[in-house]
Amino acid sequence: MLKGRHLIDPADLELKEIDELCDLAGKMMKDPDSYNEVCHGKILATLFFEPSTRTRLSFEAAMQHLGGTTLGFADAASSSSTKGETLADTIRVVSSYVDVIAMRNPKEGAALLASRYSSVPVINAGDGGHHHPTQTLTDMVTIKTLKGGFSGHTVGFCGDLKFGRTVHSLLKTLSRYPDNNFVLISPGELTLPDYIISQVLKRGGIRYQKVERLEDVIDSLDILYMTRVQKERFFNEQDYIRLKDSYILDKEKMKAAKKDMIVLHPLPRVNEIAVEVDDDPRAAYFKQVKCGMFARMALISKLIGVL
Repeated sequence: MLKGRHLIDPADLELKEIDELCDLAGKMMKDPDSYNEVCHGKILATLFFEPSTRTRLSFEAAMQHLGGTTLGFADAASSSSTKGETLADTIRVVSSYVDVIAMRNPKEGAALLASRYSSVPVINAGDGGHHHPTQTLTDMVTIKTLKGGFSGHTVGFCGDLKFGRTVHSLLKTLSRYPDNNFVLISPGELTLPDYIISQVLKRGGIRYQKVERLEDVIDSLDILYMTRVQKERFFNEQDYIRLKDSYILDKEKMKAAKKDMIVLHPLPRVNEIAVEVDDDPRAAYFKQVKCGMFARMALISKLIGVL
C-alpha cells in the first residue's frame, strides 16, 4: 500500500510497486477520461525552491487531470523563507492545507527533512544532486511503453554522470532488474561517482564499462540516456565552459545506432541533442514528457489513496 507514504528516493519503492505504478500510468494513458475525477476535492502543493518548468507543470497538470487543484510557489523568493522561516515550519504550515506536497529544493536531504515534519505525503521533486524519483518513474514508464519491460537492456548514460541526479536514480533503479548492463559515457571530470560504482554496480555484479567516446559504443545500445552538462552544479565557470559541449548527438552519430534504440533525455536540452534528431522516430524525449504527467498522476492517486 502506497497510501500515506512519502517518496524521497526511488529505493523507497519495491519493484512490484514500480511495476504497479507503471501499469496504472499505462492505463491512464489509454483511457484518461476514466480518471478525471478521482482526486476531486484534493489539493496538491508544489513547493519549488529551485527553478523548474517541466517537473512543476507536470505535477500541476497531473493533479488537474485527476480533478484536483493545486497551490504553491515556483520561486523561493515568493515564500516566507526569505523572511527566515525554516523549512520545517513551512512544511508544518503547508501540510495543514493540502493532501500531498511535491517539493524541489537545491539542498540535498531537504525532502527527507520535510517528510519528518509533514502530516501528508511528501514527494521529492529533486533535492540537489541526490534524487529525483518522479523523473525516474517518468523514465520507467517511457521504457515500459516503448521497450516493453525493464530487463535485458544495454543502457548508455551520456554526459554529466557526476552531478546528474536523474542518471543516479535511474541507474540504481534499472540495476534492480535482471540482465541489464550499463555503458557510462563521459569525460574524466564528469564520471559516475565511485560510491555508485562500488555500492551498486560492483556489489550487484552488474556489467558496465566506462568510455569517453559516444561514437565507440552507440551501435551496442538499446537505450541512450543523454544529459546536459549542468552549469548550476559547477563552482568554476571555466570548467563548465570547457566541458559543456563534450557530447552532441546528431544525425551522423544516429546512423550507427540500432533501428529500435530509443533516445531519452530528462530535459531541458541545451545543445547536447541537435534539433535535427527530433524527427528521428527513435527520439523519445518529448514522448517522455507526456509519460511523466501520467507517471505523476498514478503516483499522486496512490499516495492520496484514491486508487
